[in-house]
Amino acid sequence: MARLVKFFIAFVLLPTVVFAAVELVHLFAAIFSQWKMAVLLLAGAGVYSIIHYAWYNFSRMYVFGHEMTHALAAFLCGYRVHQISVRKESGFVKMDQTNAFVVLAPYFIPFYTVVFAFLYLVIGLFIDLTPYSRYMLFAIGFLTAFHLIQTFQTLWEADQPDLKLAGGKIFSLVTILLVNLILLACVLKILFPQVISLTQAGLHVLRGTLNLWRIIVNYIIEQIINAV
Repeated sequence: MARLVKFFIAFVLLPTVVFAAVELVHLFAAIFSQWKMAVLLLAGAGVYSIIHYAWYNFSRMYVFGHEMTHALAAFLCGYRVHQISVRKESGFVKMDQTNAFVVLAPYFIPFYTVVFAFLYLVIGLFIDLTPYSRYMLFAIGFLTAFHLIQTFQTLWEADQPDLKLAGGKIFSLVTILLVNLILLACVLKILFPQVISLTQAGLHVLRGTLNLWRIIVNYIIEQIINAV
């Protein structure tokens, strides 16, 4: 029953994913009003992409971050972690309980981006890091691309048991896509607060979703009436 409910939720949210993706494209276009900062961010993403596909894929580093995110998510939920194993191509975490958040967390939480941002903020309390802001933008782009590419590759190349465990592939993939889109929008808001409006973007997504479902429901009702 729970799996069926999750499938229904995922089905309802499919249009939201589409409209969120479109809105994210608009947000990326907006940041080019501050083109020097935007170029640094995208340059970081581009450099990682080239390194990943042309030289080295950082698989062990990704597995470590993946499993640590499982463990930290379990800790935040009050679950006990018994063992963490990290190998070059795979790993696992043994815990006494789990839920959909714990299972899917590594696929939408950019572990190294969060760690870097946290360290940058903490160090910034004691040292003026303003002269290094350009390097911060490059690093955020680099690490975010790491998360996105590694996540896509992991989901594309292997049949992940996490997806079934969380409530089914459809529910898991829709959740992963939507949360990643939301987090990317939040990253842009933090980096470009003057040109990004999450409230406006959210309203566009909400209106688009509601309007599309209204059209679909009205069409279904019309077909039923005509059939009768």
